[in-house]
Amino acid sequence: MDILLTIADFLIFGLIAAIPILWLVILKKSTIEFYEIYYFSIGLLLLGLVIYFSAWWSDKSDLMRLEYYGYNMDGMNETERYGKVSQENMERVKSIEIGIMGIGWQLKAIFGFITLIPYILVVYVGDKLLQLIKWIYKAKIRRNTENFKK
Repeated sequence: MDILLTIADFLIFGLIAAIPILWLVILKKSTIEFYEIYYFSIGLLLLGLVIYFSAWWSDKSDLMRLEYYGYNMDGMNETERYGKVSQENMERVKSIEIGIMGIGWQLKAIFGFITLIPYILVVYVGDKLLQLIKWIYKAKIRRNTENFKK
């Protein structure tokens, strides 16, 4: 169970990392003139949706883990809540329970979205730098071949 949930977490993280890059590649191959506007507006929307899903999934997977270990969410006291949890999993269940307390997944999604806005900018600037490096490299090759022909 833990392995499947961890794999899902890594897939969501990979999706968050790949969306701005893939979206930029798709827009650059299209015939749209001012693709930067589409990149930032729709890219932020796509990233926001994936981060919203990621925050929800994080909360849901913690609840699934607690249920898997035998934790009773409806228990009125510690005896009822931890009654079916084995001793070897008790520490893990308590740490997951503490992790669930605090801010909700909606606020985590908002903070995650605000935190990842610069990532879209970094991908865009990185792409522009790669274009500049390619242009300089091609210019040097052109200059060297012209000097070689003389």
